[in-house]
Amino acid sequence: MDKVNVLGMEIAYYKKNEENYISLTDMVKNFGDDTMIYSWMRNRNTLEFIGIWEELHNPNFNGNGFVTFKSQAGLNSFNLTPRKWIEATNAIGIISKSGRYGGGTFAHRDIAFEFASWLSPQFKLYLIKEFQRLKEKERKQLGWDIRRNLAKINYRIQTDAIKENLIPPELTTRQIDMIYASEADVLNMALFGMTAKEWRDSHPGEKGNIRDYANISQLVCLSNLENLNALFIQEKAPQAERLRKLNRIAIQQMKLLTDDSTIKQFAPGKK
Repeated sequence: MDKVNVLGMEIAYYKKNEENYISLTDMVKNFGDDTMIYSWMRNRNTLEFIGIWEELHNPNFNGNGFVTFKSQAGLNSFNLTPRKWIEATNAIGIISKSGRYGGGTFAHRDIAFEFASWLSPQFKLYLIKEFQRLKEKERKQLGWDIRRNLAKINYRIQTDAIKENLIPPELTTRQIDMIYASEADVLNMALFGMTAKEWRDSHPGEKGNIRDYANISQLVCLSNLENLNALFIQEKAPQAERLRKLNRIAIQQMKLLTDDSTIKQFAPGKK
């Protein structure tokens, strides 16, 4: 379970089926106590909102229970709690969790925002802003992970091509590792203009390797180069020839991706 800070309030939330459920219990702490949730739920407009939400998102929603509650809304004797609502209608938009830690009333983001509006329009706006920030952060991280994993998958394709076409069966494990490292540096030289060792020597305080510090454009280009190198290996192209081809392709692709004119073409004997 994670937390966000909204106007100095720590509000818990968790993901269920890729949807955010936000703690209404935490949301009321600066406004009152849990009785505010009950007051909000017995409101006829609230009932309409959460009932329609369930009809749109919950195929197992018990509409009869919803109708019964609506008919009672407005009566002085009418009261409604999250647990009573869930049990009578089989609702999924509001969840009642027991336990000292992590317990309380949680609601789907749509419903939680509606509750926040009832508490305070200002609070609702800041809550929405915080979850938009989280969503954007998740989107960027997802994009980075996809590209990073794509590069890893294509690297596997390349190593398989090396194993099938460049490694004689009598080589020792150390010799095989040397060939793998050599082929990895073909791509490093083509794209970054240096080997992995040269990068480590020039960045003694950095953790990881040169590819861990690549930007998204470089990772996309690297993914393409790995596929092409696997193809060139299968075609029995010499390593030096492959390096020249890959470097030319890297320059073309990086110019298209970034309009970066600082990338230097690799020439034998030069860096």
